[in-house]
Amino acid sequence: MINISDKALEAIEKVIGEGNIRKNEPMKHHTSMEVGGPAAWFFTPEDQEGIAAVLVNLQQEGIPYYIIGKGSNVIFRDEGYDGAVICLADNYSGYEIISADDETAVVSVKAGTSNRDFSDAMINEGLAGFEFASGIPGSIGGATAMNAGAYDGEMKHIIREVKLLDEQGNVIVRSNEEMDLSYRHSLVSSGGYTVLETVLNLKKDDPAAIQARVDDLTARREEKQPLEYPSCGSTFKRPEGYFAGKLISDSGLKGYRHGGAQVSEKHAGFVINRDNATASEILELIEYVKTTVLEKQGVLLECEVKIL
Repeated sequence: MINISDKALEAIEKVIGEGNIRKNEPMKHHTSMEVGGPAAWFFTPEDQEGIAAVLVNLQQEGIPYYIIGKGSNVIFRDEGYDGAVICLADNYSGYEIISADDETAVVSVKAGTSNRDFSDAMINEGLAGFEFASGIPGSIGGATAMNAGAYDGEMKHIIREVKLLDEQGNVIVRSNEEMDLSYRHSLVSSGGYTVLETVLNLKKDDPAAIQARVDDLTARREEKQPLEYPSCGSTFKRPEGYFAGKLISDSGLKGYRHGGAQVSEKHAGFVINRDNATASEILELIEYVKTTVLEKQGVLLECEVKIL
């Protein structure tokens, strides 16, 4: 296991507490695909100071690290991750209404807040604009980092500004324009920044009307997506001029199974953990899909999921 010096570990523990540090933590318990071996170190900071303390000390030690929220867009290999995982979903969540008038509200959301929980909260608050993301698996931090979108909505449409942490532990704020938001991309995609909080522009509306829109989107998702199985959501990015699911289906791979992993019978763009799959089976199936689609359709699919 990769070592962290006693000095660095003591510095981290002083800020986040011994109870928020674990060794050899199985990542299958922290990812939506429910696969993956142990991370050598696993940190669950509770505030910005704790996140900064972990990041700065890991940087100084030269320890590789990866930051997750709900682990919805990442697959850890079966042999595990010889580095540190910083999980924000466990202890760093919640929101605050910064300002509001008769028609609008500005809301700041911590990065570890799940999209579903935030959507439910906004329904109760009577604030609209986040409905499109209500069923996107994962957290606000991940949704911001990848400019998540669905059903004609994208995070870039509602982001006002984002509070980020750089690799030196400095807190910086970037506006919507400065975040370089495009399809599945943001300033964070290039590395070097961690989302701390996302500030959103939302509109006031009747809670019942917001709930009705969320219910409609949920029904559409349930009809078309294999939500009953562990997955990372859409496995592949949308190729320009094509739809990944159609390319895969037209290649005869819809329902194709490899061990416990399967191309969904409901939506071919989803690779699912059908029956206690290993990470290796999932990854081998992803590569087989890419190879087959390239051979039969002449299009190279790009995996949307991060593999560690």
